[in-house]
Parts: sequence; C-alpha cells; structure tokens
Amino acid sequence: MHIYDLDTPAVIIDMDVLEKNIEEMAAHCRDLGITLRGHTKSHKNPEIAKMQVAAGSVGIVCQKLGDAENMVRNGLDDILMTYNIVGTQKTRRLTALARQCKMTVTVDSIEVAAGISEQASLDDVTVGVLVEIDTGGNRTGVLSPAAAEELAKQIQDLPGLQLRGLMTYPSRSESKPIVQDVVERFKKAGLSLEIFSGGGTGEEIDSKELGFTEHRSGSYVYEGLSRIQGSQGNDGLSTERCPLRVVTTVVSVPTGDRLIIDGGMKTFRLFPSMPYGLIIEDDIIKFAGMSVEHGHIDTSASDRKFKVGDKLTVIPTYQEGVTNLHDEIVWVRNDQVERVWQNEGRGKVK
Repeated sequence: MHIYDLDTPAVIIDMDVLEKNIEEMAAHCRDLGITLRGHTKSHKNPEIAKMQVAAGSVGIVCQKLGDAENMVRNGLDDILMTYNIVGTQKTRRLTALARQCKMTVTVDSIEVAAGISEQASLDDVTVGVLVEIDTGGNRTGVLSPAAAEELAKQIQDLPGLQLRGLMTYPSRSESKPIVQDVVERFKKAGLSLEIFSGGGTGEEIDSKELGFTEHRSGSYVYEGLSRIQGSQGNDGLSTERCPLRVVTTVVSVPTGDRLIIDGGMKTFRLFPSMPYGLIIEDDIIKFAGMSVEHGHIDTSASDRKFKVGDKLTVIPTYQEGVTNLHDEIVWVRNDQVERVWQNEGRGKVK
C-alpha cells in the first residue's frame, strides 16, 4: 500500500532514515569512546528501543513508569529512570519492575530515596540509585557537590538501595568545576561512581570531556543529528534526518491562496515560538496557523493548483509530541507501507 492510500491523518516513519539515525548516533558515541544509553521518550516504542540496543546502546532510559512497564513487557531488561519516583502507588510499581529487570533510578532528596527504600525492603528487591546533581539545567537535582555527597552517604545506609553513582542533565562544558568537585568528594568518601550519567542529544562530546561514564541521548531518533552537524532544510528542519511524518488530506480549498488539511492541534501538538512543520510535496507553501482539527496552509507563493483530496506530507517540528497523540504508527520504506504498529506507549505519563 502507498502512503497516500492510508486513512489520514496518518503518522508514518521512514525506516531507512530511522535506521540511519540510530546507527549514526551509535557510531558517533563509539568514535568518542563513550557509552551510549538510548532515551525512549521520543518514540515510546519497544521495537525502536530494541533497535537502539542492537546498535550499541547499553540498556535504555525512561522517565515514567508506564513507559518502563511497556518496555519490560516487551523484553527490555536494563532501564535507567531519570525521574523522582514518589508515592506508594509508584514505588510498588517500581519494585515490581525490579523483580523482572535491572532497574536504576535517580533521586535528589532523602524523601524520595527513603520512599523507594521502604518499598524495596518490603518487597525484598534491590533498586540501583544515582544521585542527580543540577549542573545548570535548573530542573531537578541537588544544588551542590556537598549536597550530592551528603545524600549519597544517606542512601548507602538505606536498605533495598544500591548506590551506583551520579546523574546530571544536560552535559555542559561550563559545569566542569562542579563535576570535578563532586567526583573528588565521592572518591574521597569511598562512594560508588560506577556510573556518572550525562545527557542531551548534541552533548555527547561534552559528556566525554567531562569524564562521564555514559551518555543519554534520545531525540536523535526522530530529529536526527542536526544539532551536532548543523541544521539544514526549511525553517531549521532537516528533511534528511527526520523520519517521522504525518500524511494529511486537503479537505477544503476556499481560495486560490489558502487550503485546509485534516490535521490541526490534536494531530500535530503546537510547540511555542516555532514553525508547525515542513510540507514535503511543496516546501514553498507554509502553515499559516492551526485550529483544533484544521491545518491552515498559505499557498500564495506556489504556482501549484491544489484540489480537495490532494495529499500533503508534513514533517512536524515537535516530532515526539506527535507520537504521543496517535494510536497507530506506520512504518514505511520508499513510500510503501511495511508495518502498522499499535502505539502502546502513548499517554504513559504516570
């Protein structure tokens, strides 16, 4: 079946591009001499996660338990969760996963660590722990090397937990003094530094230079390596590195310089202050706006005459947001349907 024969809007993945992105990132990290741990939040798809592992990723990264549960059900067995797990409902789910696979989590407070420890002790499992330190991301993480050392010492005394090291996001060369300080403190105190995990697609070189043992990258799967090698294409989008597209149908041509497609905010998910996407069939035409279920396209710069029923394929700007909106993802090669996946990972935010 050709992609234009799909019921629209249809989310498709160009498998040749996807496989190239995965292989290139794995090769990039091998060349740098740093271990890659593939993040799965972009795609939420166990089969793509397996492709990352097969290419050289040492396990995977998840941020929500729902994603991790989906991955474990489908055979993934080494998971780092870079998110504070809080509350009995969630710690029970975490320990259930720890019975099935190697689970490591990040924490930035004794409250989070103690909650996990209590449940792990009750369920007689061991959960690996990394102390998260804020090195400039201004998100989660303890705020100083001294605080990281103190929390690590407390974790060592908690049952059911195995201190494995440190984690930060993103990897930035400017954080070198903080990194050196916390590493020296951990070594002097005899604290485990089996893992020091850095993160951020495009920050692999920084992770290597900072001495991290592994690097978490994820958005390269859909968005490519354009942030490393320089953006190309219309409005900063690299068509060669973006495998995820949305096939749409023209449902109205009200005027000679405007048409409407059958995909709006609920199809594409808006991203603040950025273009909505690039239209492959005619990159001269532009999105003029979106309403809930309508995509508004300005065709005034194009000589092409559009009609109701025409198909337009869009590379969305925020590709991983699109993934979380659709029940099915279609894998294609050379514009021919290869496989239709039920998107089990969508909506896994708990």
